[in-house]
Amino acid sequence: MSRIAFNAECWACVKDDARRWWAGQLERPLIHMTITGCEPGRPAPKLARVARDVTSYDLSVAPADIVDRWDYDLACCRFLGDGFPHVMTDFGPGVVAAFLGAKPEPGHGTVWFHPDGNKEIADFDFRLDPQNIWLQRIKAIGQAAVERWQGSVQVDMTDLGGNLDILSTFRPGEKLLFDLVDHPADVKRLTWQAHALWWQHFDAINQTLQPANPGYTAWTPIFSEVPYYMLQCDFCYMISPAMFDEFVKPELVATCRRLGNAFYHLDGPGQLPHLDSLLAIKELKGIQWVPGTGQPGPGSWPDVYRKIRRAGKLMQVVGDLESLAAVVEQVGSAEGIFFIGWADAAQADLVGRVLRRYGVPAGACRS
Repeated sequence: MSRIAFNAECWACVKDDARRWWAGQLERPLIHMTITGCEPGRPAPKLARVARDVTSYDLSVAPADIVDRWDYDLACCRFLGDGFPHVMTDFGPGVVAAFLGAKPEPGHGTVWFHPDGNKEIADFDFRLDPQNIWLQRIKAIGQAAVERWQGSVQVDMTDLGGNLDILSTFRPGEKLLFDLVDHPADVKRLTWQAHALWWQHFDAINQTLQPANPGYTAWTPIFSEVPYYMLQCDFCYMISPAMFDEFVKPELVATCRRLGNAFYHLDGPGQLPHLDSLLAIKELKGIQWVPGTGQPGPGSWPDVYRKIRRAGKLMQVVGDLESLAAVVEQVGSAEGIFFIGWADAAQADLVGRVLRRYGVPAGACRS
């Protein structure tokens, strides 16, 4: 029996507030806080916990055992503000590359995908493989999760990746950069092939999770009652705004139009030249700005957040509670902001005071 401290009343509040936040009608931020280190009220499972990705588990490990491990870890948590229990079948960022034949190699806190061979771009022709071992593994774990929890825990979409990022797995290093100039037609052909396959995999996984899943989330767990995803193109760090508009933006626009709620992962200063173009996408709901390793923290980028706010977009602030306070001061209010954070049980009272400062009920159940 699951001991996760979250019930149907909690879910009703999370859904209602998230619905209003996406619509721009919630006069406060969404703050997803998780308190760790709580008493689980159940025995610990035999299966060890892994830090991030389930590729660390051998394929012989039963999906039900993985889900039982997750159940125990969630039972050790309490969810404050707009927090809710969720898990992700994390096989590494850009796992569509594995669905298309690349070999995954777990690393320290991440997964690398290695293509089979060294083909020229003209020789690639991406095709759907419904029996791909990694796709089947993700679906099997998702199926075990929805059977165990029956909608009481949100199962996030796996990290499918961005389309040019997926393509760069097969044309690594400077090869894809040269292809943009030397073989633009092949780049566009494969981009749209990857687009179609991205959606086929998104739909195939959701067919396993829905309708039992409470809603939709991604590797950033912003709850949505309609299809949502955190889109990205880390490859565009290396290209000009003109190339972004030619090779990246058309596919992004098509995906934003198909998703009910679309966000974009803006990762590092090298992506800032594309911000204006992104903000011009009507169907893009928000921006997650991540300054990146070695860069000043979130509070050091007021012009970025103000530009996002002036464009009428939602935003995610990544960092600690001090970072959140700095950004709120810079943009003038906390409306339209999403923040996710963690604290241990000894900090629960402090977290409660912070939530009250922003008008966020301490618990989703309003108790």
